[in-house]
Amino acid sequence: MQKKSVMLPGQKHLPDLVHGLPTFCLSKDAQSRCLLIHKTCTCASTGAFPLHNADQASLQEAALHTLSILDNMLDGVLTINKRGQIESVNKAAIKLFGYSADEMLGHSVALLLPEPYSGEHDQQMQLFKHTGSNYLVGQAREILGRRKDGGIFPISLSVSKIARLGRPTFVGVIRDITQRRQQEEEIQRLAFYDPLTQLPNRRLLLDRLTQALKTSDRSGQRGALMFLDLDHFKLLNDTLGHDLGDALLKQVATRLKTCVRDGDTVARLGGDEFVVLLEGLSPSAAESAADAELVANKILYALGQPYTLRWHHHESTPSIGIVIFKGDQESTDDLLKKADVAMYQAKAAGRNTARFFDPAMQATVSAHALLEQDMRRGLARQEFMLLYQFQVDVQGIPIGAEALLRWNHSTRGLVPPAQFIALAEQTSVGQLLGQWVLDTACNQLVLWGQQQATADWTLAINVGRSQFDDESFVTQIATALHKTGANPQRLKLELTESMLMNDSLETRTKMHAIKALGVGFSLDDFGTGYSSLLHLQRLPLDQLKIDKSFVQDLLTKPGDATVARSVVALGHSLGLTVIAEGVETAEQRNMLAELGCDAFQGYFFGHPAPAAELRHS
Repeated sequence: MQKKSVMLPGQKHLPDLVHGLPTFCLSKDAQSRCLLIHKTCTCASTGAFPLHNADQASLQEAALHTLSILDNMLDGVLTINKRGQIESVNKAAIKLFGYSADEMLGHSVALLLPEPYSGEHDQQMQLFKHTGSNYLVGQAREILGRRKDGGIFPISLSVSKIARLGRPTFVGVIRDITQRRQQEEEIQRLAFYDPLTQLPNRRLLLDRLTQALKTSDRSGQRGALMFLDLDHFKLLNDTLGHDLGDALLKQVATRLKTCVRDGDTVARLGGDEFVVLLEGLSPSAAESAADAELVANKILYALGQPYTLRWHHHESTPSIGIVIFKGDQESTDDLLKKADVAMYQAKAAGRNTARFFDPAMQATVSAHALLEQDMRRGLARQEFMLLYQFQVDVQGIPIGAEALLRWNHSTRGLVPPAQFIALAEQTSVGQLLGQWVLDTACNQLVLWGQQQATADWTLAINVGRSQFDDESFVTQIATALHKTGANPQRLKLELTESMLMNDSLETRTKMHAIKALGVGFSLDDFGTGYSSLLHLQRLPLDQLKIDKSFVQDLLTKPGDATVARSVVALGHSLGLTVIAEGVETAEQRNMLAELGCDAFQGYFFGHPAPAAELRHS
């Protein structure tokens, strides 16, 4: 019986696909069968070589198994002959590049590569042809691939070399690394860029500033560092919300980039603080300062233009501090501190302006730093104390007192409040001092409550902005009251008008929470700000306090008397009591009483003194 020649399923592509199979992944037996398959397929296609059914099935299974492995790989695999022509591809490679198998087979692998990689491939194949050099074999490389539609994408390419019947065949394993590159770029962005504005963050700024200092040292050219923040930015956040605040910051970032050259750096440190780094300025101190001032003026103008934040029209201005540097004698931290000092000097000059670093200003800052350290030591050494000044009713009977903070320094003696309280408010010391005052005042209330003559006295304490803004302020008060057992009805917190001007929901919520504890509120320095009637109606106040600036000239300046009369009338119309501070004479007291004032405080009734030494005049 004559044996029939057979054709394996898929014979059309099988010879091409099997021809360059990576036979190194097969056993010796499988390798020999792989070569036999190729010969068998060739003979079968011409009808010249007959196969037994068992041989046919075995070869068919081996071929399909090998192809199945290749086609189920996630990476693209293709084989290339010594002329650089593609001899086989798997399904992943077809999907990766977008070509069909017929469009790839027989073509140069340069089809899949953009320049300069396609030209490099051709050169390497020529080099291999003439010298046998194949230095790319055995190395993993990251290059670019090109799809059928022209799209360029990053790939990882590993090339191996095998031999079949003495002929070299190259096996390329290709992986699309687009996602990995995107993840790496995202990690890079998160590490070095501000997520809100996409500007360099502090880390990247410091790196660039370090390099700028080294470049300046080599070239002799100067650079400039500008530190700026937005005037009254917190007010915007408190009144219109953080979403609009973020929208403003993004617009500021965009405008800043238009004010500098491509090689300069605009960075965001956090909050509303930005830094601009200018490099390559003139070696001349005067010329470099003029260049920096020109850029600062551009920034002032650009950031001073109106903003549209959703449906809100908003105006904002910056304060800018500038320091000029040359060489790398100064550290990055020192330069940032100097620029920061200059920025605060700009704020002190009225905001919406720029100031260069002034050594005299630095001396002041250094002194403040030492004072801050002294205050921390003073707290630890119990150098702070509370003095108490009487508050009396219209009959002159004491109804309570105000607690006044004093610092009895170990070497400097009694430090005036004006020399340390404002500075404490600018640092975390303000919160520490505020907590100490709260605890000490509550303890004093407990002592007064144990004596019949003072059991009904109230005690007013001043609350600083940093203490009031602390998220845990309500908890601090509740804890102090619980810990000491003080009567909350006898505790009164004095807040300044400037602290409450923004009339934010957060402020009102916090005040109502404190009010729920039983604690009262007095609005201090009333008349010096711009509180509206609607504003006052929304706040859970108990008392208005006429500022001493209106009391001292009450008898000589009709305008001050008018203010006092208006405050009394306004307070009573809102159901609040009114107290006047700074009363030093009987005439002042009598006139205030005629105006309807409910209570008084001042030297006329008693000077501040320790609790044990309180004496009513």
